[in-house]
Amino acid sequence: MDIQEIKEYLPHRYPFLLIDRVLEVEPGKRLLALKNVTYNEPFFTGHFPAVPIMPGVLIIEALAQATGLLAGRSMEGLVGKGRTYYLVGLDKVRFKRPVVPGDQLHLEATYVRHKRNIWAFECRAEVAGEFVASAEIMCAAAEGNA
Repeated sequence: MDIQEIKEYLPHRYPFLLIDRVLEVEPGKRLLALKNVTYNEPFFTGHFPAVPIMPGVLIIEALAQATGLLAGRSMEGLVGKGRTYYLVGLDKVRFKRPVVPGDQLHLEATYVRHKRNIWAFECRAEVAGEFVASAEIMCAAAEGNA
């Protein structure tokens, strides 16, 4: 999926759209996405300017956006087109290494289960094959646009 198709599924826009491309998608199973981290990101001006690192909460947000894309591709109409996809839970969040300008952040979301409108995923972020962060993420679809 390129950026135009990503924008069809997610309501986020600059500077908060944190996925540049989807590399692989297996609907109902897993999605692998890419975020190119550049020095021009607006958060670097205030988040440790002398040693810029991507805020951990934004890494988790990028993973949550990946779950939205996987849910949307798995069940058409779940995301976008009058429905909004909300983050509703995080468990087992872990960080191992900072993400810095120039990194390519690989975001993997793997479907675990869903019940009614709540979806659960195992998520992992890596840079150059090195573990960065992980989390169990739960999201819910609701009527109305964000």
